[in-house]
Amino acid sequence: MEPLTNKKKVLEQKPLTLAERMYLPAITKGLSITISHFFKKEATIRYPEVEREFSTNWRGMHSLKRDEDGRERCTACGLCALSCPAEAITMIAAERKPEEKHLYREEKYAAVYEINMLRCIFCGLCEEACPKEAIYLDGPIVPSDYLRKDFIYGKDKLVEAPLTVK
Repeated sequence: MEPLTNKKKVLEQKPLTLAERMYLPAITKGLSITISHFFKKEATIRYPEVEREFSTNWRGMHSLKRDEDGRERCTACGLCALSCPAEAITMIAAERKPEEKHLYREEKYAAVYEINMLRCIFCGLCEEACPKEAIYLDGPIVPSDYLRKDFIYGKDKLVEAPLTVK
């Protein structure tokens, strides 16, 4: 069979030198690159011992805030649960009893408030939707665990500690 064009490219290979046949230049170049990495700045942050710096718009773990009098701000309106795209927030509202006036701001409060941290995408929409400024994403990193049920955070983990008056 004859080629369609008469254009041929002839490749000429020059013979390898003794050092090239023993791969010495390639080995020394690879070793020099490896050794140069020993003297570079370490890219890994050794987490539990060293805390990394966070940016000003850091979104950490959720926290339910209290007002100046130490009462919970959340009025169980449900806007945070409605705005959550991952559907990670669930709440059950209850009526405030007269003896609980010092605990809750309004007549209605969240008896159960849970966030599934495995579903949460830390978008901050719950924080923006809250009319009472009750929820903020200002906490630390969500700690790791082995069981899925330990990632459902209730009011016991979310509500901030009451203010102590001196």
